[in-house]
Amino acid sequence: MNQENTNAATPGDFERAQQDKMIEDSLSKIGRKILVMSGKGGVGKSTVAGYVALLLSAKGHKVGLLDVDLHGPTIPHLMNVQGGLDIPEEGVVRPYRFSDKLSIVSLEMVLGDKDTAVIWRGPLKISAIRQFISDIDWGDLDYLIVDSPPGTGDEPLTVAQTIPDAEALIVTTPQEISLADVRKSINFCRQVKMKIIGVVENMGGFVCPHCGEKISIFGSGGGKRMAAQMDVPLIGEIPLDTEMVEMGDKGRLDSLMEKADLEINKAYKQIVERVVKG
Repeated sequence: MNQENTNAATPGDFERAQQDKMIEDSLSKIGRKILVMSGKGGVGKSTVAGYVALLLSAKGHKVGLLDVDLHGPTIPHLMNVQGGLDIPEEGVVRPYRFSDKLSIVSLEMVLGDKDTAVIWRGPLKISAIRQFISDIDWGDLDYLIVDSPPGTGDEPLTVAQTIPDAEALIVTTPQEISLADVRKSINFCRQVKMKIIGVVENMGGFVCPHCGEKISIFGSGGGKRMAAQMDVPLIGEIPLDTEMVEMGDKGRLDSLMEKADLEINKAYKQIVERVVKG
């Protein structure tokens, strides 16, 4: 076999290099990239990602919200996304514009039918995530919030490899079964050299609307103990709030921002302050 032919770049290598350059150019316009992740499902990770993005945009920051939970995208429902990607002309693709300060991308916008099952193996998922960054014109952003599926599989690993300066915001509940998986997420971040902003404990307690007593439905203090054991900061404890559940189901998370007296907003204010501080 001719040595020159052996070393020659294949068309696939050339296309990959081109995409790498497009990704680099896109990321250069984005200030901070924050991966919201969790060890297991059902901990409210997407709600945290969506609400943090809303609050950052309300503070005047330009924010992008990227949903890479390819098999179970939740962001379009939580944010009541009513349209698809913006394609103003051939060859130009822009995110869905939620507001002047917040733009959103999710695979559901591409598929159209929200009930379509995504039956993809690793290579297809990796390709899709890279294209979300390389092919979409995000413009200049202060923050890109990335909502990933639970665990430490293809999606968070692809984000870590594609966005070298990504930072992690890890969501858990106080239950030990959740905390055990979060430890894996923390170790994942350390293995891929991803900075951890901190851990958020969600559903930490429920205040009875009738008697005012705080009920720890999922236990209490687990996030604080785990964070201390793993030497990571606990940056917020979000109570369980029925209004947030209701507004999330209705796709109206943004309506909660107007109610400063809500306990969840006091918790989220602290979280956003810590995120901005870095």
